[in-house]
Amino acid sequence: MLKQRAKALYIVVIAVLIGYFVYSTNTAGGFLGYHPFRLGLDLSGGAHLVYKADVSKLQPSDIDASMTALRDSVERRINIFGVSEPLVQTQENATLSSAEAAYKLIVELPGVTDTKQAEDAIGATPNLEFKIASSSAIAAFQSSSAATGTTTPVDQNPAYIALFQSTGLTGSLVGRASVQFNPTTNQPEVGLAFNASGQALLDKVTKEHIGDYLGIFLDGAPIEVPVIKDEIPNGQAEISGSFTVDQAQTLVRNLNYGALPIPITLISEETIGPTLGQAAVAGGVEAGLVSFIIIGLFLIVWYRLPGLVATIALAIYASIMLALFKFIPVTLTAAGIAGFIITVGMAVDANILIFERMKEELRAGRGIADAMHEGFARAWPSIRDSNVSSIITGVILYKFGSTSIITGFALVFVIGVLVSMFTAITVSRLFLYAVAPAKTSRLAAFLINNGFRRFMIHDS
Repeated sequence: MLKQRAKALYIVVIAVLIGYFVYSTNTAGGFLGYHPFRLGLDLSGGAHLVYKADVSKLQPSDIDASMTALRDSVERRINIFGVSEPLVQTQENATLSSAEAAYKLIVELPGVTDTKQAEDAIGATPNLEFKIASSSAIAAFQSSSAATGTTTPVDQNPAYIALFQSTGLTGSLVGRASVQFNPTTNQPEVGLAFNASGQALLDKVTKEHIGDYLGIFLDGAPIEVPVIKDEIPNGQAEISGSFTVDQAQTLVRNLNYGALPIPITLISEETIGPTLGQAAVAGGVEAGLVSFIIIGLFLIVWYRLPGLVATIALAIYASIMLALFKFIPVTLTAAGIAGFIITVGMAVDANILIFERMKEELRAGRGIADAMHEGFARAWPSIRDSNVSSIITGVILYKFGSTSIITGFALVFVIGVLVSMFTAITVSRLFLYAVAPAKTSRLAAFLINNGFRRFMIHDS
């Protein structure tokens, strides 16, 4: 008995420490650091964007692979953009006859309320071109009326832009772009490293046009027009262009991730304000507390000492679940909170089966210790089978769920079932062995009994 009580005390201490970790890390300034719960779009607010994917030019056998590549490309762009816990998923609507309308890309960006900024991060693909203009053509233009008879800036002058001819060297041939800083002026620049094809073409163009102007055009506008002084054989180039740091980072991001594998068109956008999310969080917390209190009161009133043990195990279950949400981490949505609240009720199912089995053993004439042992042993197969079936259902929902609502619910549900098996079987049994009366008495009969009917228990 003393050994059981020592183990129970250890578990209580550990549970209290876990609960303190959950509480202290959810507020800034604690010595354990700040590790708040990760909240999904519906709880934290943000942007919900739906795009239509144009798969009309793809072979049917290539659509699935292309949609996967599209999702991965958008995820990389958003990660560079700095959005916390984004959700990017593809969706196929088999009920639509038009394949062009059937394939969609759904993007959820928690904390992003500027949808224009989000759209730019997802869909922007810069058109970077390197064009050649001969030195004689530039000189002729500078002395012509087209240049001297207008106040239009030279980089916006159609006659000037028309002088530059395509070389075939574009941003699609850039292997890697990076932000650099000029060692003399400390101004941000964009460094370019071309791939093998781009390197060969850059070498050829610069070798054949020494003394001419190499115009670097971004989205049709010249941003830099250097004179080619030497051949560039190594495939390295720099663009100064009077960038700000943010502009240079944006250009680098878009060049690195290039064009999307499938054209997409925005068909729906929705912004969820943080006020709505806060209300959902507050409602979920309130519902969780109320459900815990009601379940605890029922267990204590009906099952008395075993019910008190089950309530303590339920509190330990809640602490472990909340800590796991931070450690894994789990992105909580309103559906996820609903799944957690459901598992609070499910967490006591095993205890009720055990307690009812104990009652049957006591009525059959067994003593307290034997009744508890048999109650746990004989209730275990039913508990195991019901929880395994619940886990299988949750895994299927998570695997095949098409929206974050379904997958969020399923993930929390499966975790909750697994943790509840530990608290209901291991923790409850240890606690009950530690506090159960060792001798038969009226008080023992009252504490171990359940309901309001009187019956006697026997010595073990």
